[in-house]
Amino acid sequence: MIRHSDFERTMSYAEKAVGHLKANQVPASPRNYELWYTYVSGFNRALNRALNEAITRYGSVPESVLQEIYEQFLSPSRITDRVQAVGDDFLKEFERVIGAIDEAKGSTSSYGKTLENAAQSLVGAHDRDQVKRVAQMLISSTKEMEARSKALEEQLSESRKQIDTLQENLEAVRSETITDALTGIANRKHFDETIKKAIKEAREIEEPLTLVLGDIDHFKNFNDSFGHQTGDQVLRLVAHALKTNVKGRDLAARYGGEEFAVILPQTNLQNAVTVADQIRKTILAKELVKKSTGESLGTITMSFGAASLRPDDTVDSLIARADKCLYAAKKAGRNQVKSEADADIGDLSDVA
Repeated sequence: MIRHSDFERTMSYAEKAVGHLKANQVPASPRNYELWYTYVSGFNRALNRALNEAITRYGSVPESVLQEIYEQFLSPSRITDRVQAVGDDFLKEFERVIGAIDEAKGSTSSYGKTLENAAQSLVGAHDRDQVKRVAQMLISSTKEMEARSKALEEQLSESRKQIDTLQENLEAVRSETITDALTGIANRKHFDETIKKAIKEAREIEEPLTLVLGDIDHFKNFNDSFGHQTGDQVLRLVAHALKTNVKGRDLAARYGGEEFAVILPQTNLQNAVTVADQIRKTILAKELVKKSTGESLGTITMSFGAASLRPDDTVDSLIARADKCLYAAKKAGRNQVKSEADADIGDLSDVA
């Protein structure tokens, strides 16, 4: 199912991407198209920064530079390569630990034989000098064993630090794959995965689940008037408002462009509307200031639609009802929350 708002947004991105292909006079290959489509959608802040620098430097960006940027930020093998690199480092560190443990086992075995020989020597000792030599041998062997044990302890401690660092790197890679680079909240991929799991779990435990969709009012006009950097500032402000008003197992995500979503497990429709309205009020209370000049750009408003899971729902049907409620909020004047319980929403039974 293709939502009307998705169609309009993606067509706008497509037209702008083609415009960049023409302006830079590069072939309309899948890679080049994907690169410029990602750029105009604003989903990858680091990519946009790299492309903006290239535009400033070259004016018309050469295809070779475009390919370098693609490989750095979009290549499907990029994440795989990073995961592989971390995995290789894990294996190397693991082999180091196993080697250290094997060496320690050898040292322990050697020390045991030394003790056994010392015991036999003491049994056969006939004078003080022999006993003294055995004692000196034991002291020397014990000191050597202590030194080896200390070295092993230090090596294992260092390996533990390395493994902790590798775990952090792996978590950073995982976080990158599920986080929207611009806003810092969950990306569309994470949303898609989470809504499926949330619906399945809600049915298993027989608890409510509500989905809220929100869209920034007049964002395109705002973006066109004040520029993409200020538009990015608006998106981050909205994302922060979402993050501060959801908790626990709730998930706030950037759904697409200026549209956001909140998945609210174990939350009925009435409570979800309360959450959405609190987010709306938080956003409305913020005055937007242009960082470069300190100029006040006024306030931002946002419209929301909320729908709760029904027994026969699919992911698409739940999203479609929330989207229809969002559309109703826009139609009613924006800056408000509409839910499927509102009398003016109409019959949603035909929404698929």
